[in-house]
Amino acid sequence: MAVSDTPTTFLELRTHFLEVLRDLARGIAVPNTVANRYLNLGLQAMHQEDWWWAERAAVLLTHDDYTTGTLSIALATRTTVTGVSTLWATAVEGMGFNNARAGGKLTVGTTDVYTVSSVESDTSLTLTDRFVGTTALSGQSYTYFEDEYALASDYWRPIDLRYFDADRTIQIIGPQEFYARFARNTQLGPPRFAALIERGPSASVALRPRVVFAPPPDQQMIIPYRYHTTGLAVTSAGVASANLSADTDQPIVPLRWRIAVVYKALELWSGDQRDAPRTAFSASKYGELMGLARQAAIGHQHDTPRLQPKLEHYRAHAMAPYSRRTRRYTTGSRFDRMLD
Repeated sequence: MAVSDTPTTFLELRTHFLEVLRDLARGIAVPNTVANRYLNLGLQAMHQEDWWWAERAAVLLTHDDYTTGTLSIALATRTTVTGVSTLWATAVEGMGFNNARAGGKLTVGTTDVYTVSSVESDTSLTLTDRFVGTTALSGQSYTYFEDEYALASDYWRPIDLRYFDADRTIQIIGPQEFYARFARNTQLGPPRFAALIERGPSASVALRPRVVFAPPPDQQMIIPYRYHTTGLAVTSAGVASANLSADTDQPIVPLRWRIAVVYKALELWSGDQRDAPRTAFSASKYGELMGLARQAAIGHQHDTPRLQPKLEHYRAHAMAPYSRRTRRYTTGSRFDRMLD
């Protein structure tokens, strides 16, 4: 097969990779399986950088709190909760979820918070952890709420590192800080903070990206958010995939930049072979192509703000005369006093 100047499919990318490799490495040939692996590694490495073609948008539907009926917990079972006049397994109209579901939280009294493991019926659910009370509960009021929600199945990372939502009202903080600040997280209200985590809502659910909010939502909300996708390839049937697999699969990279996948793959292969000259050559070709792609990206950039320190105060003081005693610029801040 002749080498295409603009390879489109996985087959054409592999053919180009093997042809260039033979030219660069004086006839060296590698099996198709090796070429396939490095092309996928190159595709993944390319998208460690943010590219507009990998941006996606989705919406998240939040659950309001549910307090209808009462519950009972027997000491003999401790994880089985029985409801009276509850509708836990009944769907919330128009929202696509039930009044209670696995991963949700139950507050019983003023201190105890439990995670729901499963919902068996309108009047029966199971807790993940055992009830710790010393007396059985009967006719007990409760509050069901949700603070964690599954993200899009192809969610990789946020576009905006500061805010989770497209309206920029919910600030992203790290999981460690989140759980340190909101250890109980039972005061409901409009979400103001979010942490991105990975886990299933119960032991039976596979690990997947999730978001946890503080405060937990107290009403049904539609929260739009944007992210970078893990679906870096697409099949001939239009199905997104994390990797190139079939010969007819295509990367999501625009056609004019698709050849860069080949050079990134060659850079990685040459690096593993400790071939410095060919690594440098491939990296240079890749850099040239991506430099052009960045220039073309100007018209595609969203207006997400970047982190920019406010330096006006320090810049103004830095223009002040030298301090004769310290022979340095002064900023009038506590950092100057630390240096005295």
